[in-house]
Amino acid sequence: MTLTPQDQADIARVETYLNGLKSLKAHFLQVAPDGGLSEGTAWMERPGRLRFQYDPPSPFLLLASSGVLTFRDASLQQTSNIPLSRTPLGILLAEHVSLSGAVTVTGIQRQPGQLQLTVTRTASPGDGSLTLIFSDPPLALRQWTVLDAQRRETRVTLYNVQTGGTYDQRLFDQIVIPAGTPQNPH
Repeated sequence: MTLTPQDQADIARVETYLNGLKSLKAHFLQVAPDGGLSEGTAWMERPGRLRFQYDPPSPFLLLASSGVLTFRDASLQQTSNIPLSRTPLGILLAEHVSLSGAVTVTGIQRQPGQLQLTVTRTASPGDGSLTLIFSDPPLALRQWTVLDAQRRETRVTLYNVQTGGTYDQRLFDQIVIPAGTPQNPH
């Protein structure tokens, strides 16, 4: 893909925005590859920390910490661990987000009020892609779509986004359930 000067300017704006985004808390709506809907609360703290606390009846918990993405399915009593560096979300959670070199921008779309960038890992595009969707102006992360290595798409939309908070680091440990969060009875 050949980048126009406008593309390069938008990529630079997105890098500046993401590198300035140190923490985030939001309500999310997730559409799974099979069309199933889940909701919950997401916390992100860069670099490398993420928690998706799914509301009941969903049995899922998604965590990123210490370079590992952990997916827990309480209904099956199964936990999967993947190196964060092998996932598209690792791009978003990097200490310094750079959308060149180790990351390749494979698509840019502009619509009124919206900017969309699709990125892959340059060395391993087969691991999947991450499409970041921003409201613009002002630039603000509102949604992302992960296309995994099996070409399955998961879309996450963020609502009631609060940026700049500080969170208890135990939040990113799968044992802790945040105070005031509904607990899954499973």
